[in-house]
Amino acid sequence: MPRRLLLLNCLACLWCCLVLNVRIHITGHYYYAFLLWNLFLAAIPLGLSLGLRRISQPRRALPLLAVWLLFFPNAPYVLTDLIHLRPHNHGLVPLWLDLVMLLSFALVSLWLGFQSLRMVQHWVEQRWSKRIAWGVTVGVIGLSGFGVYLGRFLRWNSWDIVHRPHLLFQDILARVFNPLHHVQTWSFTVGFGILLMLAYLFWISAMHAPERQAERVEA
Repeated sequence: MPRRLLLLNCLACLWCCLVLNVRIHITGHYYYAFLLWNLFLAAIPLGLSLGLRRISQPRRALPLLAVWLLFFPNAPYVLTDLIHLRPHNHGLVPLWLDLVMLLSFALVSLWLGFQSLRMVQHWVEQRWSKRIAWGVTVGVIGLSGFGVYLGRFLRWNSWDIVHRPHLLFQDILARVFNPLHHVQTWSFTVGFGILLMLAYLFWISAMHAPERQAERVEA
């Protein structure tokens, strides 16, 4: 990872911690401390994708990719923490401060996740093709929408695949084989997946815009 990007990631995470610390100082309690854990979970896929770049053989990369896919939904999941936005402490904390704090954690987590997804997409593209890489990307985003639903509404997390795998798979299979009985599940999955896909496309377009401008100038 380029040093400038690493520094930007660290500064963004530091900003989140700073805003949370200000709120804790004002209120004297740790109601939103869980955001630090969520930010940590959102950073795990980025660390895993950095390790993926050192692996050239696809077969050796499969275990790492499986773990990466398991943890990736933690990055967009932080967006749903916005449901916690409500007046607290009888107006002691300005609502705008909570909004800035929640948006900071959500956007930084999403930013870390998109970096991770882009690295995996680039890795797949180098070994197969751009079409396959985009197919993997769309599939990952779709699965992430489902994963976020499992985490937010059914309260499952990535560790439950080890601690309570049978119960987790029961919930998943019930929704896969009886989709008409779980309209909310698939409505959220599709809606949230489309939102993530649009956000990723905007991010990719903005990232490559300077490169396209430079190519036009050289031409």
